[in-house]
Amino acid sequence: MTARDGGNADIAGAIYLPFKIANLIRGGNFPLAYVYPKDMRATRDLLRRRMKIVRHGADLKAHVVNTTSQYNLPPNKVNLKNASAREHLKSTFPEVSVQKNIDLDMVILDCYAEQLSKVEWYIETQARQHKPIHLHLLKSISGIGRILYLTIIYEIGNINRFESVQNFASYARLVKCKAESAGKSYGTQGNKIGNAHLKWAFSEAAVLYLRGNKKA
Repeated sequence: MTARDGGNADIAGAIYLPFKIANLIRGGNFPLAYVYPKDMRATRDLLRRRMKIVRHGADLKAHVVNTTSQYNLPPNKVNLKNASAREHLKSTFPEVSVQKNIDLDMVILDCYAEQLSKVEWYIETQARQHKPIHLHLLKSISGIGRILYLTIIYEIGNINRFESVQNFASYARLVKCKAESAGKSYGTQGNKIGNAHLKWAFSEAAVLYLRGNKKA
């Protein structure tokens, strides 16, 4: 093969590839990626960062409980969400090093509590600008609080990108795909396809809606 032949082959390949992709798109076998709205992207990332910090705060609270058990002390019933109640822990552990360890948890939790409340307020002010109607509607649903409706708003983005309710339910991980072959079921598959944040939000909303709601 000459250099010219190789060049012609490269050109032919470059022309064929877009043609093949176009056919896949036309046949519905090559779904197009969704481009999240640029003006909402930074706020969504901030909300996701908040979730990670909250989970770390939960780990710190678990460390306090586990340390109490580790040193065979009576279980404390202190509500660690309450700043004044957390002061009670400062005299719980007789050994200084252990107390310092717990104090470190408390300092970080106090910082988180102060900063996260500011972040949540800021994200809600952004939501009033980005999706005011959606925000108003979600607030009216029983069982959906601030974090849940903010998560739903910012993780969905543009609801019109879903062609059907079924597509949206699949994206939110609210349905499971059955794996079948020759009439036999092999469980489910694709459980991690979709948006984990939406699955959490809708799962929490369902539980909270049912709590104390006899009609539900």
